[in-house]
Amino acid sequence: MSDRAVRPLELAEAQPACPACLRRGFLVGLLSARIAGVLDSRERNPGGLLALSDDDFVRAVAGPDRDDAERFLETFDAAEARHGLEYQGVEAVCQHSRRYPARLLQLVDAPRVLFLAGQVADRLPGLARGPAVALVGTRHPSPYGLEMARSLGRGLARAGVVVVSGLALGIDAAAHVGCLDGGGSAVAVLGGGPDVPYPRTNRALHSQIARAGLLVSEMPPGSRPYRWSFPARNRIMAGLAEATVVVEAAEASGSLITSDFATDLGRVVAAVPGEATSTRARGSNSLLRAGAAVVNGVEDIVEELFGVGNHPEVREPGTNDEPVDPVSRVVLAAVEAGTGVDGACRSAGLPANEVRAILSRLEESGNVRRDALGAYTRAAP
Repeated sequence: MSDRAVRPLELAEAQPACPACLRRGFLVGLLSARIAGVLDSRERNPGGLLALSDDDFVRAVAGPDRDDAERFLETFDAAEARHGLEYQGVEAVCQHSRRYPARLLQLVDAPRVLFLAGQVADRLPGLARGPAVALVGTRHPSPYGLEMARSLGRGLARAGVVVVSGLALGIDAAAHVGCLDGGGSAVAVLGGGPDVPYPRTNRALHSQIARAGLLVSEMPPGSRPYRWSFPARNRIMAGLAEATVVVEAAEASGSLITSDFATDLGRVVAAVPGEATSTRARGSNSLLRAGAAVVNGVEDIVEELFGVGNHPEVREPGTNDEPVDPVSRVVLAAVEAGTGVDGACRSAGLPANEVRAILSRLEESGNVRRDALGAYTRAAP
């Protein structure tokens, strides 16, 4: 019989992770390198392994480490493990707890235990019970994709929606940044332990999320990520969210794995339309051809969640409002056309210093942004 956990109703809200679930979480960490070897050689989905009972899991992946793994199962000390987690600032929530996100239990291979860091007491209830959206996409986005990811993350945060992503470079990081800018609940699901920033270049963002959001993993602290752990992480992102939105993704993007998991769960799958000729958007555009919901702005997402006309306000007063004076509109149109300051001067019939003053006002109002080279681009709504 499978020893997969079922949540009993009588357990208290703050019940610590039970010994069996906690042991399983540390067992996955112990054998993570062996899982990588098995999957590389047999090309199997990690879900098939992660759904096995402890004994079957050990038999399937431990190989020459089987004796050590069986000894671990026999000698595991839950109290000592809890003490170590507390020392590292990590909390474990298992399937027996009412704090465990119920949406995640729909996965056939739902993690027995989640290892959490950051603002657990403040952010976990919203993740477990409130609306949540996964924003995912390519690690190599266009400026438009980055802007859309930031805008959607910020707008969802202002609407009180939890934003889930994977802390990867590109779209994931931009979605987290947007959510933090909007004062919302940023949830990063990691392929390694919750205390292990990956990639390392996102270490500062990892720290920001720890201070204001939630870091989630099925791997115990200190665990390094492996290739298999990223699709495994993607299933958790899809399981936590009511909707998965692919902002920009190529044909072979891992983001499409997340959308596949969401489809299997019967959740909403949506995508942002991308440039027809862009290889960066072929995957996300193919989702739209297959029937995914179209997202042109955050309002489209909240309407999927709450229904048309039955959703919270997603803009702050005075933010990103269309300019009312005709000259500013002409300058904004020149920015959208990509003609730069010179083109805006010609269109508006104004000298460069006046056009730059208008652009500064448009930047302050959230209508345009400047990239690293100082060029102006139209901000997403």
